[in-house]
Amino acid sequence: MGILDGKVAIITGGASGQGAAEARLFAAEGAKVVIADIQDELGGKLAAEIGESAIFVHLDVSSEDDWTEVIRQATQVFGDPTILVQSAAIVHHKLIEDSTRAEFDRVLAVNLVGPFLGMRAVLPGMQRAGGGVIVNVGSGAALSGVGGRPLYGAAKWGLRGLTKSAAIELGYYGIRVNSIQPGAIDTPMLRRSDQEIPPPRIPIPRYGTSEEIAQAALFLASDHGAYITGIDLPVDGGATAGHWVRPRDLIKETTSS
Repeated sequence: MGILDGKVAIITGGASGQGAAEARLFAAEGAKVVIADIQDELGGKLAAEIGESAIFVHLDVSSEDDWTEVIRQATQVFGDPTILVQSAAIVHHKLIEDSTRAEFDRVLAVNLVGPFLGMRAVLPGMQRAGGGVIVNVGSGAALSGVGGRPLYGAAKWGLRGLTKSAAIELGYYGIRVNSIQPGAIDTPMLRRSDQEIPPPRIPIPRYGTSEEIAQAALFLASDHGAYITGIDLPVDGGATAGHWVRPRDLIKETTSS
């Protein structure tokens, strides 16, 4: 028996990284999983790996037609979706002065408009089912400003607001809506170069894993989080807790002298 037995979960960005970890974990906990992504080959392989509890459906989250098809196939194969985890995202590394309107439109389309379309798409099925759970995967960039990624940060801040507003509106239907705000997670996106990546200077001085984000999503999606809605859950090794005024070794030297 798994804690998601009888649930049908759609996971966007589910072909790789955090989304793939969520797909594996949710299936292991008894859910029927719809892996939705633009990465057709990876998504198909993952669905085959998981087995009869999973299918892959192509999804560009910014396409209303694609969302219609995802819901159609999910409902036809497994029944009404009762869980939606929105992990699909793109990162944009440019200064404001170097960014274009077209780039901003694309970042918003995937990181903010896409989750809006996803929530709207699953709503009828969740209403029929008598409730459901939506988990929007944001970013630590939605908890403070981040120089060098202003367009990405703006979209993720918008997703925070959309999540809270949706939690207020959809609670009436028994639908909980929360967000996870991951910190620096060790994924292929982080390791885009062969350079050595130093450990982050945070209370837990290492990078997080996709599996740790998946565990947070599982908690919120399951009945363990039954009285939780409208929250931002940082999963960031303590990065948002604060920082040292001076390096720890210098403080020790000062206080011992």
